[in-house]
Amino acid sequence: MAAGALGLALVAAFAVALAGANSEGDALSALRRSLRDPGGVLQSWDPTLVNPCTWFHVTCDRDNRVTRLDLGNLNLSGHLVPELGKLEHLQYLELYKNNIEGTIPSELGDLKNLISLDLYKNNVSGTIPPTLGKLKSLVFLRLNGNRLTGPIPRELAGISSLKVVDVSGNNLCGTIPTTGPFEHIPLSNFERNPRLEGPELQGLAVYETNC
Repeated sequence: MAAGALGLALVAAFAVALAGANSEGDALSALRRSLRDPGGVLQSWDPTLVNPCTWFHVTCDRDNRVTRLDLGNLNLSGHLVPELGKLEHLQYLELYKNNIEGTIPSELGDLKNLISLDLYKNNVSGTIPPTLGKLKSLVFLRLNGNRLTGPIPRELAGISSLKVVDVSGNNLCGTIPTTGPFEHIPLSNFERNPRLEGPELQGLAVYETNC
């Protein structure tokens, strides 16, 4: 009986792991469909495989859960997809120096283990989602060199782990937060945003005067 119960437990654990891997594979397949890949760097992304851990530019942990996407500087274009929010074990999302367009999906705020979000030097537009404030493990947020608009979400000031924020070279508006991790972010990381008015003055009820 004990052996049988153990066997059932192992089968159940395998089924859960397989379901998770399939969900992650589906999310990455959705991303691949949304991207144009003239260099064929994503050819190894075969959705018929049990999990995506054998795909190039994908790193997994010992449990075959996706922890890194290293897709920087690969001449990719297209847009990001909300399915990325299903990669719940993801720690590094590296998509810098491509030609990614469209908006940042609010679902990226579901990536509770994310340490680094690097989308710099693309053509990303729209606003910075306030849901990114839920990323309580985030250390690096680099969104510089895009076409982002709107204010810097005050929700980001609640991420105590945040060490690097760079939103320079966009079209953001309003003022720069000065609380929490923003106390230590250099002003140069906010340059080349013609509509940013400078550091926030504490005690003012309204700060987004030109947004």
